[in-house]
Amino acid sequence: MGLFEELDSKVVLVTGGNQGIGESVVDTFLNENSIVICADLAIHESKLEKKSDQLYKIHLDVSDEDSVKNLTAQLIANNLIPNVAINVAGISTMNYLIESKTSDFDKTIAVNTRGTYLITKYIVKEMVKLNRPGKVVLIASQAGKNGYRAMSAYVASKHAVLGLTKTLAIEVAHNQINVNAVCPGIVETPMKHRERNDGAVIRGLTSDDIEKEDNSQVPLGRTAKPQDVANVVLFLSSHLSDYMTGQGVNVTGGMTMN
Repeated sequence: MGLFEELDSKVVLVTGGNQGIGESVVDTFLNENSIVICADLAIHESKLEKKSDQLYKIHLDVSDEDSVKNLTAQLIANNLIPNVAINVAGISTMNYLIESKTSDFDKTIAVNTRGTYLITKYIVKEMVKLNRPGKVVLIASQAGKNGYRAMSAYVASKHAVLGLTKTLAIEVAHNQINVNAVCPGIVETPMKHRERNDGAVIRGLTSDDIEKEDNSQVPLGRTAKPQDVANVVLFLSSHLSDYMTGQGVNVTGGMTMN
């Protein structure tokens, strides 16, 4: 039995739901007995495919407007416009700014910033059309509040996500749609493990050196598990956050405190 009775049978969209934070978010809402749409680049089916009574899957490239339009059309056709929309999909590229490739910068902005824009534009529009109160949760990052070496594109993209969060929150507040962002710190995901390897090469260190450095920066003494982030996503999707909107909530073990 889930923690929040109001999420039972509610429709929850999760982009980037196939691994990492997104996978934990999908599992968390399945435990709430929600109807979950997992949309991810790694899924091949372009039509909504029912995997169980609670779970649907569909291919989605958040950076591609036609792909987002297809997702929206599939949700409309199946009467599955979400009560809760969660955009987790994101990527990172690494290099010092003056050494970085413009194509890497463009790719990161396309997924993290343009992708967030497109998902909120098309999905929230349908929520408004149906006069459906609900919750929108965007995954930003502590990199949306700070700067980090060799991550200029990612940092820029996540600052932009917080800007979109604040703006959309104002625009749909009268529709009783709450829009908030989660700002994770260092989370043990496949993306983070790849970043450690890339960062080690760039900085002339080992990935073990980077991992030790990561842990040393967290006051609570450990990096996050994906479930730590999913728990806060669940809170922001529940009635407990009804008087919160436009916020960037840190989940960093104390590493970022503002």
